[in-house]
Amino acid sequence: MTSIDHFDLRSFDLNLLVAFDALMEERSVTRAASRLKVQQPAMSHSLSALRLLLQDELFVRTGPTMQPTARADALAPRVRDALQQVQAVLRDEERFDPSTQDRTFRLGFSSELEVLVMPDLTARLRRCAPGIRLLGRPAGRDEVHGLLDEGLLELAIGCFDHRASRHHGLLLFEQSLSCCFNPSLLDLPVPVDVDNYIGTGHALVTLKDDLHGCLAEALERIGTRLNVVMAASDFLPVLAAAAQGPILATLPARMAHRYAPGFGLLVSPVPLDLRLPAVSMVWSARSDRDPGATWLREQVRDVLAEHTG
Repeated sequence: MTSIDHFDLRSFDLNLLVAFDALMEERSVTRAASRLKVQQPAMSHSLSALRLLLQDELFVRTGPTMQPTARADALAPRVRDALQQVQAVLRDEERFDPSTQDRTFRLGFSSELEVLVMPDLTARLRRCAPGIRLLGRPAGRDEVHGLLDEGLLELAIGCFDHRASRHHGLLLFEQSLSCCFNPSLLDLPVPVDVDNYIGTGHALVTLKDDLHGCLAEALERIGTRLNVVMAASDFLPVLAAAAQGPILATLPARMAHRYAPGFGLLVSPVPLDLRLPAVSMVWSARSDRDPGATWLREQVRDVLAEHTG
């Protein structure tokens, strides 16, 4: 690529090329001024500046019109080509065609959101975007914004905030809880009442050294403790434990309705007012206008809208 003498170009008013092209089109200072929506004196000043800089008359009056000189005729196609290229650059918006793209998107998730989103999202993309690949990973609240800042994630889905100006976000849904159990091992009414819920052994998901996991604060808020007999870092062993033992598994409602029936479990609302943070989609302001990232966010939103459990 040929280098550009930026200092040399800086000394030249590139708007003069626009004026020159308009004069070539109109062959009249008055009409060229009208075309550019400037006053006639301003156009006359541009023509004078062009004549001085290019050391040529450029346009000579012949009757009612101004005819270009040989120098102007020689310059005209190159000036027009340069202006068309500039205009194309300014008007060009990157287009994203999912059916032809070859790209990997990196997504971060909190807790069970990965298994709630990734299977359906992958199935959807295989139908409409066969060249798109997804790479999911856990992302904690304390690290997710740094991962977005560093470009290690295009998108994060979970109980994340987006208050900083460098991050954008969208609320996806408010969370509620359900409990599930094996009816052949536990004889409980549906919906499960408070006494049975509190009095039965529980299995929960936890990502820290605490049997009550993310429910610890919610339970403390209402002054209640559960008899947690098993806690695991993933929903699968929690559901499997409920399928094989006389215990209640408490999970986010969307997760319970989606996967508990596959384990032969009945699902019931949790009979306590346990409030959890809402689930949001968060991304870096740098990728806010990226057509591919915008498209991916639309797919995630649509996938979750299909399963409102």
